[in-house]
Amino acid sequence: MFNPQPGRPAAFRRPRLLIVGCGDVGERVLRGLRGRYRVSALTSSPARCEALRGLGARPLIGNLDDPASLGRLAALAPRLLHLAPPPGRGDDDPRTAALLRALARGGVTQRLVYGSTTGVYGDAGGARFDETRAVAPASDRARRRVAAETRLRWFGQAFGACVTLLRIPGIYALDRLGGDPRERVARGNPVLRPEDDVYTNHIHADDLARACIAALHRGRPQRAVHVCDDAELLMGDHFDRIAQFAGLPPPPRITREAAAAQLSPMTLSFMSESRRLDNGRLKRELRVVLRYPAVEAAFQVALQAALQA
Repeated sequence: MFNPQPGRPAAFRRPRLLIVGCGDVGERVLRGLRGRYRVSALTSSPARCEALRGLGARPLIGNLDDPASLGRLAALAPRLLHLAPPPGRGDDDPRTAALLRALARGGVTQRLVYGSTTGVYGDAGGARFDETRAVAPASDRARRRVAAETRLRWFGQAFGACVTLLRIPGIYALDRLGGDPRERVARGNPVLRPEDDVYTNHIHADDLARACIAALHRGRPQRAVHVCDDAELLMGDHFDRIAQFAGLPPPPRITREAAAAQLSPMTLSFMSESRRLDNGRLKRELRVVLRYPAVEAAFQVALQAALQA
């Protein structure tokens, strides 16, 4: 067979991918890629380098809060997966701005996938909707994401890059540090009584990683996609199910007034926004078949694994 690049090892003929923000989900993406890309991963922590190499990525030391450290990125990102969060304060995302300035110097980015949040919609009063709904962020945390999305759309149009915005709700997995829903139930954290409750949306971390990979191949230009499972549950019902499957007492139910007195402002913000997300684009355009269409599936998989062990 004719080799268009004679003498080059097969590894160097694989397409290049840069991952920015290679935490838990990024690591799941690396495991799912199975060597299909030459992957570089930006990290601000030298201590992370060994783990990233073990997952098949070439670590790059750099910090989105230090634009001068990003000079080497420009030529490394024909495809880019951007999972780094904005800063913890303000209503803008200077980290994404710094990243895009670095990419603009190279002009090689063809595809860019960004992990955003469904919080950009604010409260929808429990309405069910698709990605054509206008954003209406109600917190600085959500406004930072809208600022990032706006910059990314501009970058895609200005430089001819295919930008896909993955709008992501609550991420969970039974093996996810800080994202195991059983931990919240075991702590006895309260939820709202049914008459005060809100609709909530979730995605398993493995399905999110698979959606990231699919978007790198099939994402449409300047397109937002809801990455959520099929469940449409009130938050209290969601955690009641987790308690049932985990063999734990159900969480206590409280009024909204009691929640305002007991819970943190961030927790209250999640309990103040109610929406049901249509995930049709995830299935039609990215062709993702959910392994965990509802939280029950995660417990079933865990039970099967335990029985086979």
